[in-house]
Amino acid sequence: MSHTIGWIGLGRMGEAMAIRLLKGGCDVSVWNRTASKAEPLRPYGAKIVAAKTDLSGRDLVFTMVSTTDDLKEVLFAAGGLLSGNAKPKAVIDCSSISQEGSAEVRAELERRGVAYLCAPVSGNAKVAKAGKLSMVASGPKDIYAIAKPYLAMLGRSETWLGEGELARVWKIAHNTMFGVIIQTFCEVAVLAEKAGIPRHVFLESINNSVLGSMYTKYKTPTLANLSFDKVTFTPKLLLKDMDLGMSAAKAHGVTMPAAAATRESIASLVGRGHDNVDFAILLVELARNAGMELTPDNVELSDGLEA
Repeated sequence: MSHTIGWIGLGRMGEAMAIRLLKGGCDVSVWNRTASKAEPLRPYGAKIVAAKTDLSGRDLVFTMVSTTDDLKEVLFAAGGLLSGNAKPKAVIDCSSISQEGSAEVRAELERRGVAYLCAPVSGNAKVAKAGKLSMVASGPKDIYAIAKPYLAMLGRSETWLGEGELARVWKIAHNTMFGVIIQTFCEVAVLAEKAGIPRHVFLESINNSVLGSMYTKYKTPTLANLSFDKVTFTPKLLLKDMDLGMSAAKAHGVTMPAAAATRESIASLVGRGHDNVDFAILLVELARNAGMELTPDNVELSDGLEA
């Protein structure tokens, strides 16, 4: 763990991931657009810098931002990471962006002599805090070998998929499946409840069946108790990912009827004004379509993510 680390982007995910590196004893300097959001990392040993160029001399710089444009801005715009004289050995981007945008970033970084590793993740901020993220990466294998110990600190598994933007394809496929599963999980929960099975009983029984997963387990308390104010991922962000999935399917000539139907369902959710809530509020809208008004079960359930 001898490399110095820079970190750009301290949203819910970025903060949780950077703290794991700090707890692991890494030398981490951080920058965030809203400087006050970096302060909670100071007690963990983070060095907070005022400018992105202050991270240019770090060995490895991790980025966790919202869009391709955001990534290009923090790297290449005036005052960006590479606008000074120094440059890191590699940029490791954990954001969810398109394959095409990632390829553009790679080309520009390589032109400037900086290696680039895509390293998107599976999981939300609570999963990150528990150290249960799944990490995948693509790019130069020698850079992956350097980054692997740090990726291992962030989650329970890390996998190199190959060169180029393959990790972006993985992330798009993953999040498309993410949407299809929550759509199906909510649909069958509504069916079971309307037929007379208490919602939390049905959800827990699915978790204990061959169909259960970490995903269904950690969404169960939210779905049972309708606690959508505890935001892990918003409907708008899920719609963005479903659109990326449908675009990738079109580009590769793949039909995805289940994903297409889910995309329209999520678009309807966004159209109804569900902005700053958890995407699992889909359950409520599907129930209304079935003539049901749900109430919280008010039961204590484990999400399986206790650290």
